[in-house]
Amino acid sequence: MKPASYQHRAHAAINDPVLQRALANLQQRLGRGAAEGYRRFPEGPDLRLKGHAIRMKAVDNLDILLDALADKIEKNGGHVHFAADGETAVKRCIEIARKYHVSLAVKGKSMLAEEIGLNPALEAAGIETVETDLGEYIVQLAGEAPSHIIAPAIHKTREAVGRLFADKLGIPYTDDPPTLTHAARQALRKKFLDADMGISGCNLACAETGHITTVSNEGNIRMATTLPRVHVAFMGMERIVADLKDHAILFRLLAMGAAAQDMAGYVSYIGGPAEPGRTDGPEAFHLIIVDNGRSRILADPDFREMLCCIRCGACLNMCPVYGKIGGHAYGSAYSGPVGAVVTPLLTGISQASDLCLGESLCGACMPACPVNIDIPRMLLLLRAKLAEGDASWNVSIRSRAEQAAFTAWSFLIRSRFVYEMLLQGASIGQQLLPGRQNMISRLPFAGKGWTQSRDLRRLAPQSFIQRYRIERAPGKKR
Repeated sequence: MKPASYQHRAHAAINDPVLQRALANLQQRLGRGAAEGYRRFPEGPDLRLKGHAIRMKAVDNLDILLDALADKIEKNGGHVHFAADGETAVKRCIEIARKYHVSLAVKGKSMLAEEIGLNPALEAAGIETVETDLGEYIVQLAGEAPSHIIAPAIHKTREAVGRLFADKLGIPYTDDPPTLTHAARQALRKKFLDADMGISGCNLACAETGHITTVSNEGNIRMATTLPRVHVAFMGMERIVADLKDHAILFRLLAMGAAAQDMAGYVSYIGGPAEPGRTDGPEAFHLIIVDNGRSRILADPDFREMLCCIRCGACLNMCPVYGKIGGHAYGSAYSGPVGAVVTPLLTGISQASDLCLGESLCGACMPACPVNIDIPRMLLLLRAKLAEGDASWNVSIRSRAEQAAFTAWSFLIRSRFVYEMLLQGASIGQQLLPGRQNMISRLPFAGKGWTQSRDLRRLAPQSFIQRYRIERAPGKKR
């Protein structure tokens, strides 16, 4: 069976009353909270501009920073692996697991792990993998993918979670959040104690000190990275800063963008295995630094800025499209405005063309972004490549008919006389089209797509040029 397209998934999401109820308060709770938080910074909104400069500095010096990070971690007794693609990264993790005879792994939330398909690969290799973030644990029990970068189970109501826990955990049905949380913690505690391997992502790494940093509001990542014998961390190659000063600024921005908080509840700094004589911490620490298409983005000056993203999810919380269709409609690990840019760049612009075209271009994502990434600019560039083609990105022209129509239009409007004749003809012809209140409800032929979900305003009786000529006519009083 052919998989559903982005358009079909979006349509189904809009008509899903349970999903709409779950998404109803997302932007009010998180999006607007972050916007207010930026204004509360002592440095004011300028801190976002500083965050952008910090990220661009790191992106421009990735080779130096990554070498420094790897050197310091290895000096501290850790192991660093560089993976050119997701398949290599997954293979390396399985090799590490077999080396240490791992049968059970507990995992902290990681979007990179979702991107490379880590969990299914580990399960196929006979390694039980349990998500420990509450939201991730919920969607894992449900057999679903996360629908939000920060709130993976945002698409579920508490009633749905109650029924799921009753079925999977065998507890009496309840929709009381504290009771449900307690049930999840009870089920996960044994997993933490029995696990041989802990798996985490990496929010940021610091080249100066040689550590990675993980953030959570539940403490689960700290348990997953200290209790098991082995800790394997996955890090996108761009998730690094030069020094602790830059690191501190970005963490303030990350906490505010992600959850409208001044600081996250649990922040862990990890740079290697446990020191001799310490009772907590793993016996072995492995960091897998993953490229998986990021070098290609780095090489393109038009899209390099996208590597500044710190995966906070702030753009999702303000995006009107995400607020209506949720995350699953995007069909990839990354959703919302960030997904509409990152997914095409990682998987292929032509293959993910619907994502490029699906955003509204309202611009709400840019002021929401804690590091001020110009996502609308990159969405427009992606659309331009689909319209014109681009051999460097292996993009063919999406629609020859559309290209011909716009080429003809650009030719016609070069003549003022022809343009005015077209306007006059359209002004007369529009009277035959259905509509009301000065709006056209349905266009014929190739134009019908424009009015499938919106009305089109009718042309004014007079163009601006016509009015100007009348107003400036000789003898007319001014």
